[in-house]
Amino acid sequence: MAEITTDMIKELRERTHVGMLDCKKALIECGGDIEKAIDYLRKKGIASASKKEHRETREGIVATYIHGNSKLGVMLELNCETDFVAKNEDFKELGKELCMQVAASMPSYVSIEEIPAEELERERTIHRDQMKDSGKPANVLDKIIDGKMKKFYSQICLLEQEYIRDPKVIIKDLIKEKIAKYGENISVARFVRYKIGK
Repeated sequence: MAEITTDMIKELRERTHVGMLDCKKALIECGGDIEKAIDYLRKKGIASASKKEHRETREGIVATYIHGNSKLGVMLELNCETDFVAKNEDFKELGKELCMQVAASMPSYVSIEEIPAEELERERTIHRDQMKDSGKPANVLDKIIDGKMKKFYSQICLLEQEYIRDPKVIIKDLIKEKIAKYGENISVARFVRYKIGK
């Protein structure tokens, strides 16, 4: 096993913003491989972030984005648990990034839970009707419809969308990474997208 040096720990800390002891432990677990240690810490952080998702968020910011031609703008309420995090530049940058996401991807809702039941049922019915003459068994049809619904969610729900800067990252996972980084819950409360003429 590779010797874990102070420089390795320092590099991992600079790249992940995780405490020194956690960085050392991750490097030991991953045999001194910094890239594997980064993945290890991300998985561990996202797992612990999931536990924080139900904590109340009473602080935060109203983030804004105005497109260069001044014909498109977004306002978004991004919440956190403490004023300390709300004032952090990285948190403010997250708010701006989410505004740009809304500007570019035009979601209608923050999360799946916000979609009205009748809209969900209408979408399922459309997919069911399209597939009714396919001759596939009911359990296979259900899986196909679930896949189509997942695509539908990714079009209309901000948290389910692919991040415009990195399509491999889903917005809810981007937020979970920040939850892991700050050690407190972060949530999008609402947003509004304005476009001239609409």
